[in-house]
Amino acid sequence: MSFGDHLEELRTRVFWALVGPLPVFVVCLIFGGPLLEFITAPLRTALIRAGESPHLIATSPVEPFAVYMKVAAVVTLLVGMPWVLYQLWLFVAPGLYAKERRFIYFLLPLSGTMTALGLAFLYWVLLPLSLVFLIEFGTGLVRPHITGVEAPAGMVFPSLPALAGDPTGATPGQMWLNTELNQLRIQTDAGKVLALNVHSGAGIAQEYRLGEYVNLVFLLGLAFAVAFQTPIVLMLLSWIGMLDASMLTKYRRQALFGAVVLAALLPTQDPASLLVLTAVMYGLYEFGVLLMRFVPASRVARGLKDRPALAAGNDGHLDDES
Repeated sequence: MSFGDHLEELRTRVFWALVGPLPVFVVCLIFGGPLLEFITAPLRTALIRAGESPHLIATSPVEPFAVYMKVAAVVTLLVGMPWVLYQLWLFVAPGLYAKERRFIYFLLPLSGTMTALGLAFLYWVLLPLSLVFLIEFGTGLVRPHITGVEAPAGMVFPSLPALAGDPTGATPGQMWLNTELNQLRIQTDAGKVLALNVHSGAGIAQEYRLGEYVNLVFLLGLAFAVAFQTPIVLMLLSWIGMLDASMLTKYRRQALFGAVVLAALLPTQDPASLLVLTAVMYGLYEFGVLLMRFVPASRVARGLKDRPALAAGNDGHLDDES
């Protein structure tokens, strides 16, 4: 291909890389509500466990719409990334040898799998542990001093029914306490229910902004997606001769200490999440050592079905055969 043909091919691939995710973006806009509900579910569950009302606040009229669009854009980026990488692959693949293509076939699925594992670990393990601890810590940090007094003789205190949900067939004006949502709820004439959020009586009310929480989840998601690439980075460094497995096995204690320090730097100060995060980060280190031992560059170039041992006289460098 001439230089002009290469530019035309590049233009075509960029065009399809941008146009391809548009249907995904439209679907994300349609289902933006359920996506936002999915992202905020760990926080709402943690608030309920701490005896708080599971609601988030918006401090400006624009904030819910901005968060809605951000969630749709980020999910589109995640779902559409394989399509974008496929278009990039179609552009570069004709100029690669067969053994070079094998590296792409191995590295891209491995990187995608590790990214998915990192995001799943954050959502289903780390967030529930950390949020419960942080909310309960904030709730118990300041306790107001309540003075006990004797009630006047004959005083009648009003009472409300406490239900685990909303009653069916409620009439306008009826009130009840929803213990599932920790809300005081009132049936109105319009067939709607007004809600008043109640708290556990702590000195610090646990009310969180929608935008700040979503930004925190996305930031942690990016951090864990990058952190779970550690085994791949170690393997790549061994391919270029900067590290080897025997070198890393000598520093296991230092690696464990480093995992503890890195885990402590993240916003997960509770002992349970600190222990889990340390174990996972150290596990990534050991997984990287396994990849260095059993997946050398020469084996990937020949195909993973070959034996990992190098042939006699082969120093691990790649030749130009296809």
